[in-house]
Amino acid sequence: MMKKLFSIFTICFTLVLMAQKNADLIITNAKIYTVNQNFDTAESMVISNGKIMAIGKSTDLLKKFKSKNIQNLLGNTVFPGLIDAHCHFTGFATDQWKCELWGTKSWEEILKKISEYAKTAPKEWLYGRSWDQNDWVVKEFPNKEKLDELFPNRPVYLKRIDGHAAVANQKALDIAGITKDSKILGGEIEVKNGKLTGILVDNAMLLVEKHIPEIDDELAIRYFSDLQKTCFSYGLTSLHDCGISEETLELLEKAQSQNVLKMKIFALMKDDPDYYDRWIKKGRYMNKNITVGGFKVYSDGALGSRGACLNHDYADKKGWKGFLLSDRKHFEDLVKKLKNSNLQMCTHAIGDSANRTILQIYGEVLGIKNDRRWRIEHAQIVDKNDFDLFGKYSIIPSVQPTHATSDMYWAEERLGKDRLKYSYAYEDLLKQNSWLPLGTDFPVEEISPLKTFYSAVARKDSKHFPEGGFQKENALTREQALRGMTIWAAKAAFQENEIGSLEVGKSGDFIIVDQDLMTVPEVKILDTKVLETYSNGKKVF
Repeated sequence: MMKKLFSIFTICFTLVLMAQKNADLIITNAKIYTVNQNFDTAESMVISNGKIMAIGKSTDLLKKFKSKNIQNLLGNTVFPGLIDAHCHFTGFATDQWKCELWGTKSWEEILKKISEYAKTAPKEWLYGRSWDQNDWVVKEFPNKEKLDELFPNRPVYLKRIDGHAAVANQKALDIAGITKDSKILGGEIEVKNGKLTGILVDNAMLLVEKHIPEIDDELAIRYFSDLQKTCFSYGLTSLHDCGISEETLELLEKAQSQNVLKMKIFALMKDDPDYYDRWIKKGRYMNKNITVGGFKVYSDGALGSRGACLNHDYADKKGWKGFLLSDRKHFEDLVKKLKNSNLQMCTHAIGDSANRTILQIYGEVLGIKNDRRWRIEHAQIVDKNDFDLFGKYSIIPSVQPTHATSDMYWAEERLGKDRLKYSYAYEDLLKQNSWLPLGTDFPVEEISPLKTFYSAVARKDSKHFPEGGFQKENALTREQALRGMTIWAAKAAFQENEIGSLEVGKSGDFIIVDQDLMTVPEVKILDTKVLETYSNGKKVF
């Protein structure tokens, strides 16, 4: 009798095993935030050929699937792979040869750094990046005089943190042919007391930058690989690279073909008049993990360098409203070109005048509710009477929460209290279309999406300042913030059916973290560690 029972058991067990489907990876005993429509959680997930085959309870899925790679997460939390909806991946990567000036506290400190860098700089040009006069005791733009003394025969070019202003020495200005009488549309060449100060704002910077030599392709690809590792370590599995050239796209594709680049990149081409007819004819373009979906256009500059275009004077510079980088007709012509294409138009707009201008121009073409998903990048300062235009024309504000907590120390000086109230207004913007993609704008801000999340929900900096949060009425909920960094970021690129949530048929892009961002005390959010990152079901970190 026992032999007979054992035989029946063996047959049944064998049949169960035979009925089980093979999988490449099974995650069990986890708390999985699917970020689906209902924001459901699950215990287990099955992945094969890079796609999610099933998601649900561990006991149910282990009966149906088998794998040589079963991971018991012992209750750890799983989120979809994070997506940065606005950054400058290739630009930041290829800047690695430059002198890093992030966090400097004075002009004197910068001079010391550049002098040290000059001893081993790989090029004749001395190129520094990411200084911010708002971090200094004397919050004023520097002057080139000391640079001229230190480097009379070597060109020096030091770019501000937002990429919208720079200081150049006389040698660099001479190479560019810039004099005190030079003028340029959409930019400023600063002159004081009849002399060039070396400060260049927005389009004026291009006069110098076109003379700075590029790095070679092999080095650029190596830098892509290095930055990709950093992004994976922060839990990013996809990003939107804003404003790239065709040459850069070719480099990305070359890196991908060499199996060096595994990051999913949604690229926006830069505003180059030679590109439009060619790309409108080509349309949306995909090559494995690389997608080109539209154009990145600049309407104005940045608030920190007073290049943001405002409706009224800057509070700390009477008679100055900033400026548009191109005349209105330029933007009107672009929207007409793109109107009948399947490409998105994504326009940088910081100031309330710039936002109004782009909202109106978009609206003239879009007309009514639509699913074009044309975006305004940053949407930092919006006139109180213009918010409804985002919803009226289905225009998507793409925002970066850490801008609020970086600018909050000095934004009121630029804007005054009344305008500040309608700035960095993420909850108000969310209401317009009921979804809001989030990004970092790195390297303007740090890469860390955890800081994006914390800034969005707490409205505080990494030191937990201010105590009550900066304009806390415009904070996002934790669910909204996570959606903004996953499914809504995917939606902003028309990729919500492939990535952005953990659902059957989608890519196996996910991260494992050491604590639950949805429930951990707010003050502990930034202590969260990404333990592992997976892209297409394969561990990349």
